[in-house]
Amino acid sequence: MEQNLHTPMPYDYRQYDRVWQRVAPGLEPYPDLKGTEAKLAELKNTQGPAVPAMEEAPMPDTMPEEQLPGAMQDPCCMGTAAEEMLEVLEGFIEVELADRRHYMALSRQAPAFARQQIRELATEAGCAAKRLMAACYLITGACYQPSVECGRICLGRWCVALRERYHAEACNGMNYLRAAEGTTDPCLERLLTELGEESYRQADALLCLLQRSL
Repeated sequence: MEQNLHTPMPYDYRQYDRVWQRVAPGLEPYPDLKGTEAKLAELKNTQGPAVPAMEEAPMPDTMPEEQLPGAMQDPCCMGTAAEEMLEVLEGFIEVELADRRHYMALSRQAPAFARQQIRELATEAGCAAKRLMAACYLITGACYQPSVECGRICLGRWCVALRERYHAEACNGMNYLRAAEGTTDPCLERLLTELGEESYRQADALLCLLQRSL
């Protein structure tokens, strides 16, 4: 190892002490140094205990999920009262997805003046299904997996199909409002009421299309 020319190597006084004890056991080796060490030890004792180094405060553990803000055991909205309506909500999801499939099929045979509006009805049905699935997740914490239907949808003539769709939307509106009256959960009641009113507006839109088609 190369010696640093700017920093002298420290002396190992213990080695010299052993040599001095063999040469002159009665003499004190390096009296000046020993006296200095004794004075330093005495000064250290008079100053009291050393101040301990500041320790870093331990980081708090991750807060459990059930203690996070908003994660209540029984929240006032979408809680136990809404859980009683879970099967009803799942049924509404399936209905809305079926309606969307019917509207997509109907748009392919609709007259030019009605094609865009039928597509919008399909989009609204899909959005309603997603809102209901979001409500199910708020209630259970699990994603609802709707059934997937791949069968071909057979529709009758244009006016007959509009008539069937009108009655379907009107019944949806009635069932949504009836379900809203049957729950004590305020947020679920508002959601079902909004979906019921939307279904009635869709029925009115179908009625207007039927008027133009007759």
